[in-house]
Amino acid sequence: MAATFRPLGAHESRLLEEATLGNMNWCGPRFTAQDVRDRREFAHYTRLVPQRGDFGVVADEADGAVGVVWALFLPADDPGYGFVDERTAEISLWVSEDSRRKGIGRALLRLLVDEARARGVRRLSLSVEAGNHAQALYLSEGFTDWPGGQADGVMVLELDESR
Repeated sequence: MAATFRPLGAHESRLLEEATLGNMNWCGPRFTAQDVRDRREFAHYTRLVPQRGDFGVVADEADGAVGVVWALFLPADDPGYGFVDERTAEISLWVSEDSRRKGIGRALLRLLVDEARARGVRRLSLSVEAGNHAQALYLSEGFTDWPGGQADGVMVLELDESR
């Protein structure tokens, strides 16, 4: 079955917990689900707050969600790893291990970028650790290293309204 895509709901914190844990453990077990819930630097990724402009897209297959991408407008006093400023939406992208290499991640990313443009978002940011194969996806979709953020893997995509 091909994936179908839908908006991420604010009530889907369990999915965001699973996705954040998967992202933090991309290179093997380093953190637990409890770490994701309890540690401030992880926990803010598990809450979608539509009132501040947060949004996302979910990829579903027959058994449920197999991927998600979400954009958060985190405040300066609770920044994420890819924080640039409060007007830049920081994104996270996760696809379940069994669903990788099928184009789902790229489709999710493109849908999120389209939605960001429709909402008037001017820039997206993210953080990707050195060695993570997802970096190639971000580069191929136009993300570039953020000056001064290279040590933390911060990348940005400037959204040109004409595209």
